[in-house]
Amino acid sequence: MAEHPYTVLSCCMSLDGYLGSGTEQRLMLSNGADFDRIDSVRASCDAILVGAATVRNDNPRLLIRSLQRRDLRVRRGLAPSPIKVTVTSTAQLDPCAHFFTAGVSEKLVYCPTTAVAAARSRLGSGATVIDGGRQVEMCRLSSDLHARGVERLMVEGGGAVLTQFLTAGLADELHLAVAPFFVGDSQARRFVGDGRFPWNQDSRASLAEVRQVGDIVLMRYALSARFQMAAGTSMVATGAHHRVHPVR
Repeated sequence: MAEHPYTVLSCCMSLDGYLGSGTEQRLMLSNGADFDRIDSVRASCDAILVGAATVRNDNPRLLIRSLQRRDLRVRRGLAPSPIKVTVTSTAQLDPCAHFFTAGVSEKLVYCPTTAVAAARSRLGSGATVIDGGRQVEMCRLSSDLHARGVERLMVEGGGAVLTQFLTAGLADELHLAVAPFFVGDSQARRFVGDGRFPWNQDSRASLAEVRQVGDIVLMRYALSARFQMAAGTSMVATGAHHRVHPVR
């Protein structure tokens, strides 16, 4: 496999495994303490990736909220917030979305060859559009990000993107937060879709940490051999000021 960034998958789901509601209204799963934890992980990364559906449905800014964390990045010679990355098959993206208008970080859009012209016409100077080939595959995308200097990547969803990174074996660790309520709607977006995952009943993922974050439970899973080498960085990134409960 070609070189790719150390990749952290992060999401918050309901007790019954959903990332959102079955309606257009955004479902708030996380709490204030968990948003701060996510902010600290973002600050440790070179790029943040979300799918085009997340850009359309949630309109995320993907910026570092903490002034202290932004200042620390600037003192290290980095942009205040990480590079923003999305992937689309149709180029149906609003150039006025927060993904493109909020912050000064570089914005990268990966799409198939057939959608490149439309994406460049639609987005103009608001993003760098990258030809992902006949079909955008996460292995190729990840390798391209690494070639662009991205050493640590955070993937925040949605479910289709998380599924692709997991089934491709590109994830080094998973941060799975669980909110204390049910959605109960089969039309809602699930954490992952169907696929052949490297972790199954015969090859179980390694649970590295369980932590209570307000009324949310955070579980960190080690998904690759690179996890241990990055463990020190990851512990800092997820917020060492919180009480940590490692699993023995």
